[in-house]
Amino acid sequence: MNQPRGIYDSERACLPRPVRRERTRVLSLQLRQLLDAGLELLFPSRCAGCQRVDTVWCPECQCLLDAIPFPARQVHALDPFTALACSGEHRGLLRQALLALKYENAAQLAGPLGNRLADLVASLQWETDFLVPVPLHPSRERERGYNQTRLLGQVLARKLWIPLADDALYRTENTRAQVGLTRRQRLQNVSDAFVVNPGRVQGCDLLLVDDVYTTGATLGECARALLATGARSVFGLTLTSAVSPANHGGGTPEWM
Repeated sequence: MNQPRGIYDSERACLPRPVRRERTRVLSLQLRQLLDAGLELLFPSRCAGCQRVDTVWCPECQCLLDAIPFPARQVHALDPFTALACSGEHRGLLRQALLALKYENAAQLAGPLGNRLADLVASLQWETDFLVPVPLHPSRERERGYNQTRLLGQVLARKLWIPLADDALYRTENTRAQVGLTRRQRLQNVSDAFVVNPGRVQGCDLLLVDDVYTTGATLGECARALLATGARSVFGLTLTSAVSPANHGGGTPEWM
């Protein structure tokens, strides 16, 4: 036997479907905000660098980040890149901040980390037409809530006045995480995992941005796909480098 509907149910049934969807979306957002506020009271934010309570990134850690020098040397013509640079080694404060951005929902850290990348590119005086962030597979991005590389790219684009072409490159394969894989396994894992929008890259000089360079498998596969689809050149940029002779095969590249 059907139960009588309440007044709210009756009103909702009379609303057009798009309005009902919008109301549901707003209600979900409000509930998420309430939940986030409750979690913040129970588990307050901590600085990714020093664990100070009530801030994601404190002024003291920002000063320490600003004091980390860029690597002294730059790689040129490391196939398939025209040039390749990173802002520092994957250790210490820089590593802590990147891991918090990537895995701890600290999206605010894209600001200071993206500014660091922008300062590096400005010092290199690279001339590029578009900035392309390395994409996540849609399911991975939904799970994380954002693509940390796109967030870094947005900061870079605003500061350097380089258009962000986040529709130039797509990840079609939901590959397994690269952590723990050998260089050969990493190369096989990302083989043919990306497709390119030809109209966005043909004849262009591109700045390809990722968070960390380990073996170059992901960044290299993206660059090759862009070049094969008509890009004139690809410059590679990462926040950190975790390169070691063991995972690079021929020794450690001379980073900028």
